Amino acid sequence: MATTEVERRRGQLAALSIAAVVIIVGVPLWWRTTETYRAWLPVNQINELANLQLQLSADVEVVFARGTVTPEQQKKVPTQVVISLCLFCSSPLEADLSLHTLSESPCGSLVVYVIPESSTLLPEDVDVYIGQRRTALLRIEQLLAHLEPRIKQVLQVMSFSHTDITAALSDRVRLSPGNKESIADSMRAFKSSPGYEITFSLLNPDPKSHRVHWDIEGAVQTYIQPLLTKLAPLANFSIDSQTLYYAMLGVNPRYDSSRSAYTLNSDSLAHVINPVEARLGSNAASSNPVLNFLLYVPDAHHSPLHIHDHKKQEVLSNAFHSPRWGGIMVYNVNGFYGPEAVFPVDININMAKVMGVFLAQLRLLLGVQSSAPPPGFLVAPCSSTGLADWELDRLMWSRTVENVATATTTITSLAQLLDQIGNIVINDNIAQQVSSAVTSLQLAVAELEAGNLGFALQYSKEAILASERAFFDPSLLHLLYFPDDQKFAIYIPLFLPMCVPILLSLLKIVSEARQKRRERQAKKD
Repeated sequence: MATTEVERRRGQLAALSIAAVVIIVGVPLWWRTTETYRAWLPVNQINELANLQLQLSADVEVVFARGTVTPEQQKKVPTQVVISLCLFCSSPLEADLSLHTLSESPCGSLVVYVIPESSTLLPEDVDVYIGQRRTALLRIEQLLAHLEPRIKQVLQVMSFSHTDITAALSDRVRLSPGNKESIADSMRAFKSSPGYEITFSLLNPDPKSHRVHWDIEGAVQTYIQPLLTKLAPLANFSIDSQTLYYAMLGVNPRYDSSRSAYTLNSDSLAHVINPVEARLGSNAASSNPVLNFLLYVPDAHHSPLHIHDHKKQEVLSNAFHSPRWGGIMVYNVNGFYGPEAVFPVDININMAKVMGVFLAQLRLLLGVQSSAPPPGFLVAPCSSTGLADWELDRLMWSRTVENVATATTTITSLAQLLDQIGNIVINDNIAQQVSSAVTSLQLAVAELEAGNLGFALQYSKEAILASERAFFDPSLLHLLYFPDDQKFAIYIPLFLPMCVPILLSLLKIVSEARQKRRERQAKKD
């Protein structure tokens, strides 16, 4: 009897020991080793980004030439008197070059030189001259009354305006119909990207009739590369070219007997791109946007070919562009077909004419706006680089704001996603990228407020790269589609055979303890 009691007591202690080990050691160890690892994220700082208020500041220096202000006006307006260098120049262009040599303004800043009202440097109907650099010549009447409004106009033309900022935020801010019309030109441009692929394609649908030669490499170095070199702070560019034979437009042009030429109207232009795009190919190794520029040489049976606008008027450039895609130019060569021509005819493309059109389309697709200046403004023509310094600054302002908005949206969306789905793994690399993006965003906003455009652009590019690397990290999908029923299907066969004997032993121990308690209570009674 004593032996049986000892064995029973030993069994109870063994069951309790196993249960204690399972509960105290096994369950926490299992929980720790199977939990989803989620590194710490700066949630509070990310929530602050959702209510981010941007404040843009630009340094504007106003310099008064001798004779511009009277001694009485000098007491009311803090002035800087400089040597009247611009007054001895024969043209505004020469004055702009001389003033640039005198003082070079940093990126994002402006210098406005106020010249006397009696100066003949500017034409009579021109009050403001904007050159190729970051300088402007200003001639106004009633200096104290009209100075500030004119400075604001110069700032909106050369730096940024409300329309530019609205266009940069167009994908993230709900716009009214009026605003949509005002930013229609900017919506044609490609969105901000770390890099762009530029492809020049020569389409020869009739190689039996003409053998076309084009010096695309030399033309790119002469006309395109100077612009891309100046745009290097914004993005990286890669250029390639190709020649496609027997490539048709996909639409049949109409013959206009009154002009003895074939025409493409504006309604049919939308159907030209898709058939051609299928043959262009794409760079699968790169995720950067592709800008396509096509030079189409019509075949002998549909030449000459002219493009007409919606008013049925002939387009002088004989070219058109598609928003966020590229441009197409039709190059007629019917003049090379003489009565004694031997086919195929050798044709050399006039690359200066072609690149002039492609350069204008490239500026538009990259977001370089060529809007009409206000009345009384005279803007210098483009230099050999195809881009003025202030145009580069204007583009940098909008790209920086767009990058900040894009990175903010990406980071806040990622934080909301991770908060809603608890079984997504957040490894240390993702946490590091998120923290880096938040830090870069804060620095970009601070530099924008301080007017340091170059640093703000660099920080905004770092923020958008870090945010996209975190958002598209493949490790986020490892446990995303691991539902609870699969967990039960895995854990039940493992734990059920072990837990049933332990639970039965514990129930038996509890039952025996109750039985002894009742017996003791009965003896006392």
